[in-house]
Amino acid sequence: MAETYERVHSPRFAEVARDLVELASVGSDARVLDVGTGTGVAAAVAVEAGASAVGVDASFGMLAVGRRVRPGLRLAAAEAIDLPFRDGAFDAALGNFVLAHFTKVETALFDVIRVVRPGGRVAFSAWADGPDAYQDAWRGMIESVVPREMLQPAYQQAAPWHERFRSRNAVEEALIDAGLRHVRTETAKYRWAYSRADYLDGLEVFATGRFVREMLGERGWADFAARVRGEFADRFPDPLNDFRDVILAVGTKT
Repeated sequence: MAETYERVHSPRFAEVARDLVELASVGSDARVLDVGTGTGVAAAVAVEAGASAVGVDASFGMLAVGRRVRPGLRLAAAEAIDLPFRDGAFDAALGNFVLAHFTKVETALFDVIRVVRPGGRVAFSAWADGPDAYQDAWRGMIESVVPREMLQPAYQQAAPWHERFRSRNAVEEALIDAGLRHVRTETAKYRWAYSRADYLDGLEVFATGRFVREMLGERGWADFAARVRGEFADRFPDPLNDFRDVILAVGTKT
């Protein structure tokens, strides 16, 4: 999963991370924490901006790939709700597409803000767009082999707050309720091109793909994946143009 994430998704997510770093006014000599760093994408972007950065993630697989691909980064295994850093250790904290994944949003935000100094900034990105033709086709094929009621727990476990944080108002309210001030949000638009093969590889490593693969077993999954690729080849061009709306949000710790 981590290898595919790095190959397919990291180049696209880095674009969002650059906008997030700019929004948070991360500059030279800033100390930055990247929460839910994955393979280190946003942490690497912060370093490009002249900052020193630490990326934390709960996935050892993601961190292992990050260490190999970005050997100069400082990466650590940690949960957002129990960060192993002292109060005020960082000038800024970033979370690139992680807000919807926090099981306990208030607790996670409390700890993220705790490790940022007074006057420092906390910035998050979140998906704002709804299902599109590609997603609809994928979900339709998924639900043709696994009933929706069985898939719902997988959706919920992977991103329990996905629906809530598709709204700019909800993201803004969460940051204000967490104690941040001067909170502002904006919606940015992105266009990413994928080969059909890469796009489907990317879908297969997300929660529903992993869940269905486990349900079907390797042989059943191979048959299903072949059908999906045939369906996409019949319906969509190659490469695919994926248009995305993303919420960018930043607030200041008082």
